[in-house]
Amino acid sequence: MDFSDMLASSIHDIKNSLSLIATTLTEVIGNEENSFADSRKANLLQHEVQRVNHNLVQLLSLYKLGEGGLSVDIDEHNIEDLFAESIATNQAVCHALGVELSHECDPLLSGFFDIEMVRSVIDSTIGNARRYAKERIYLSAREDSGYIVIRIEDDGRGFPPELLHRSDTNDQALTTNPRASGRTRLGLLFAEKISDLHRSGERRGHIEVKNGCGLPGGCFELWLP
Repeated sequence: MDFSDMLASSIHDIKNSLSLIATTLTEVIGNEENSFADSRKANLLQHEVQRVNHNLVQLLSLYKLGEGGLSVDIDEHNIEDLFAESIATNQAVCHALGVELSHECDPLLSGFFDIEMVRSVIDSTIGNARRYAKERIYLSAREDSGYIVIRIEDDGRGFPPELLHRSDTNDQALTTNPRASGRTRLGLLFAEKISDLHRSGERRGHIEVKNGCGLPGGCFELWLP
């Protein structure tokens, strides 16, 4: 076993431990018999555990992708149902941190994609947005030029200039720019790789990173053909 395999195995073990911690922490916080001197700190801890777990999942996925071991399971899925699942997963922590998490899309809108991969991108993006949002995180989806566009935005200070890009025209931005070390670098790199695995004819998935769309902060878009 070489070092990269050992690292991947270690990350997998750490991820499993964090998942157990996250589950236990959720049960403790949700138990009315327990009380905390500062409940916000408990929820911040829960947020950080979830965020680190997402990062480890992304690292493992990128490792598998590099080794050719990441398979894609494309099927048709309803976007409203996908949003509802992500809202349910993230709502409690957002509420505890004073951040409103909401969504809007056509209930009949659907697309063809790997649901586990896309859900991971959405949950990771929400988790990172929680660190910067002042009061709101907003999910929306639309159809545009043969793509399903999933948008996640917040009302924070926005992405730094070095992270603003569109992956199908600037796919080296996150790996060649040494200054791109702030917000969601790993998450954006993961999202780029996942989007590129989704293809239909000559169309390829990509991401777009902007500021000041519907809300004044960061705006992340996942384009799926």
